[in-house]
Amino acid sequence: MQVHVNHDNHVRIGEEVSERLKQVLESSLSQFADRITRIEMHLGDENAGKAGASDKRCMLEARLANLAPIAVTHQADSLQMAFEGALEKLEHALSHA
Repeated sequence: MQVHVNHDNHVRIGEEVSERLKQVLESSLSQFADRITRIEMHLGDENAGKAGASDKRCMLEARLANLAPIAVTHQADSLQMAFEGALEKLEHALSHA
C-alpha cells in the first residue's frame, strides 16, 4: 500500500510528521492492506491561517483493486483531529465496501 501525503500552501508538515501519519494509516488499515493499492491524504486550512472553528481539513482517498475509489473528508479545529476523524470515516467506509 502506497501512502501519499499532500498539503496546501497554508499547512506545513515536516517529514517526521508525514512519516508518523503514514505509519498510523498503514497500521489502522492493515486489515484492508491486501485490497488497497494507494491512499492519498490531503491536509488543508480552509481559511488560510485565520482563526476559526473547524477550519482544518483532512481528505483521505483509498484506491482499491477492482473497486471504485473511496474518499472521505473531515473538518476539525486541528489537523490531528481532522486526520483522526477522516481515518475513522475511512475505516467505516472500507468495512462496508
